[in-house]
Amino acid sequence: MPDKVLDDISHRRYNPLNGSWLLVSPHRTKRPWQGQQEGASKAKLPEYDPECYLCPGNKRAQGDSNPDYKHTFAFVNDYSAVKEDQQEYHPEVSKDDAASLLLQAQPVTGRCYVLTFSAKHDTTLADMTAQEILPVIQTWSRIYASHLSPSHPLQAQAAQVLRDVPENPDGEVEPPKKQLRYMQIFENKGAAMGCSNPHPHCQVWTTSELPQEPGTEMVQMGKYKQANGRHLLEDYVKLEMEKKERIVWQNDAFLIVCPWWAVWPFEVLVIAKRHVRALVDLTDDERIQFAEAIQEVTRRYDNLFETNFPYSSGIHQAPLDCTEEEANTCWFHMHFYPPLLRSATVRKFLVGYEMMAEPQRDITPEQAAARLRDCGGELFRKSLP
Repeated sequence: MPDKVLDDISHRRYNPLNGSWLLVSPHRTKRPWQGQQEGASKAKLPEYDPECYLCPGNKRAQGDSNPDYKHTFAFVNDYSAVKEDQQEYHPEVSKDDAASLLLQAQPVTGRCYVLTFSAKHDTTLADMTAQEILPVIQTWSRIYASHLSPSHPLQAQAAQVLRDVPENPDGEVEPPKKQLRYMQIFENKGAAMGCSNPHPHCQVWTTSELPQEPGTEMVQMGKYKQANGRHLLEDYVKLEMEKKERIVWQNDAFLIVCPWWAVWPFEVLVIAKRHVRALVDLTDDERIQFAEAIQEVTRRYDNLFETNFPYSSGIHQAPLDCTEEEANTCWFHMHFYPPLLRSATVRKFLVGYEMMAEPQRDITPEQAAARLRDCGGELFRKSLP
């Protein structure tokens, strides 16, 4: 167990994945709350909404119609954050020109996709079984495989995925015109996280540049491996399995923990137990175990405060275009960042000190993990009248 005194005193914790520190203030959980409260999600959605642009058969904002899909459906986002074709931009940089040093810009191209999890408008990952989540992971895997660079060190694994993992019967997305650098798969669930449509879905953004968060993690993992001869997350998995106080759930392939360095109250990290570099490294059995892990996280979240628990989640894995050294530096994991703190209506805000100094949290990760461990079992709303 960590030093018991840390349950009662303010202290800082180090995040080796991004090289940052955060302040932990466990004594603040007792303070009264008279601030903003979120509205608890009590509205019951229909299984099909004729006004929803993600439901099967419906027309989307730009006029295209969705197929009458049964499970998952992927398409190019009608309002993509990046575009494949745009005006060229090649800025000149000179050390003698302050503007070129301080006012830097970098062109980014790419393609953004939307992927529905289910045809049912009223469901979430927490409502779905692992077998129902599996087609989502298979679709993620096929999209990743089809976007890999021809010279990628995981190209053989990608070819096997495209050969053996079932195609989506409702159509596949086409590879981009130019090779892209990174693929970020993420989900924003709930209005509190800025989700504009309650139909269960995620987004897949592919870009010509390596984004900051996964890029920073790759640098940190590379430094750790160079200094210690082992992988950072390899050591971390072993450490958490030995100590056990932050484990939420595990199976043979994946470990779910509230990480030592968690910023958000009930933040969790889903980590592959062996060295998986990307989705295409997963075996058939590991894909279903990954689906089980996602189901466990989302169901426990909903059970915690008996609500549709909001969160942002995302997968970090090897870039689409990288060297063998870069690919081997990566260790497959998935972040879940939920904002709720005390109840279905009280959320955490990253403001003030957290914006000006460093992140801060009240409840400790050990306390959060214990509460999530106690939230297993059947999804709470299945027993509602």
